[in-house]
Amino acid sequence: MSFKQFHFIAEINKNISNCGYEHPTPIQEKAIPEVMAGKDILGLAQTGTGKTAAFALPIIQHLSKESRGNVRALIVAPTRELAEQINTSFKELAVGTGLRSIAVYGGVGKNPQLNAFRQGVEILVACPGRLLDHLNNHDLKLNRVETLVLDEADQMFDMGFLPDIRRILKHLPQKRQTLLFSATMPADIRKLADDVLSNPLEIRIKMEQPLDLITQALYPVSKRQKAALLLHLLKENPPDGSTLIFTRTKYGAKNLAKKLEKAHFSASALQGNMSQNQRQKALAGFRDGKFKILVATDIAARGIDVSRVAQVVNFDLPSTAEAYTHRIGRTGRAERNGCAISFMCYDDQAMVKAIERLQGKTIKRITVDGFAMAESSEQPQKQGQRPHNPKRKPKKKAGPRRTGNQKKKPGVKAKKSSPQKHSSNIFGLGKKGK
Repeated sequence: MSFKQFHFIAEINKNISNCGYEHPTPIQEKAIPEVMAGKDILGLAQTGTGKTAAFALPIIQHLSKESRGNVRALIVAPTRELAEQINTSFKELAVGTGLRSIAVYGGVGKNPQLNAFRQGVEILVACPGRLLDHLNNHDLKLNRVETLVLDEADQMFDMGFLPDIRRILKHLPQKRQTLLFSATMPADIRKLADDVLSNPLEIRIKMEQPLDLITQALYPVSKRQKAALLLHLLKENPPDGSTLIFTRTKYGAKNLAKKLEKAHFSASALQGNMSQNQRQKALAGFRDGKFKILVATDIAARGIDVSRVAQVVNFDLPSTAEAYTHRIGRTGRAERNGCAISFMCYDDQAMVKAIERLQGKTIKRITVDGFAMAESSEQPQKQGQRPHNPKRKPKKKAGPRRTGNQKKKPGVKAKKSSPQKHSSNIFGLGKKGK
């Protein structure tokens, strides 16, 4: 099958060739004709299946025939990285058409975005927060939008963006085409789809083929030993390529990256508290090989499209079996073999069973001498609790409280109390680096 069957204009066919696309992927083959026909789409597809081009190509084809200067296609994405990636795809596929696109998100100045609005753009790729900010300030109007795309809808829900999405919808024409894509379909996303889509066509794309190229392994370990086990594996079995490590929290990603750097690995973190320049620097370094290891959360990792990831490490297992499949699908791409290793603690056993049930097979367990899974549930240290520091002097016990009728001893000044500083260390990763 060829892209020529879609009868794109000459400029788009040339751009498809320049981008190196030879044959449409399954989701492109199924979605492109339906999007071109104006239908609403509910697409279930993971990152890496080619869904960006599945909606970008027909949108560019449609917009190239009409007037310019107004936002006519709006794509909403959960993270800055994904917004930039989608915008880059639009720019590459729209060369020579005269169409203009921009990515809009927080963490950067507004002036370049405002200037782009004044000059006129037809394609707007945006994160919900900054987009609502512009709408509330009347910086732009969306009353001419013909196609709305909600990409990675499940992650937008996980990040708490669902109320923002509903506010954005109020600024759009009721008569429009809507495309909703999601890796999973929880009840809230299904309800959103029922509310915003009109007689949609449902397209499901499974990621079965990439899993055949991925060697999976589970390492039983206690929570307190996970960091030590990771360092041991990286030293004893260094991968032939880059490693993407997933943690559950932003603090966990930052802390673990510091541990790896201290152990002389070229590593960086990618998490939500970083500035946009820091995030772009980390991503660029990972893509060009400057950083061999990238530690990220699920949300921050959306939008990472690095074809040569040799190994994925689940330092913390995800909350759903589908998310596990999505994570390990970052390796084993482009017909290359990949490796996915996961640390399994006592409390992870139910999730492991769910993952194996979804895959229909048992994942190999590997035991490393000196490392073992705890025999009972391990209570993580509470958020905000200061990690134990043996060098810190014990706090003096407070004496009896002085009432209002008691007088101060002459010559004795009352000491001012200072607020106690807190830091979190829920993964047993050691003290926070300076």
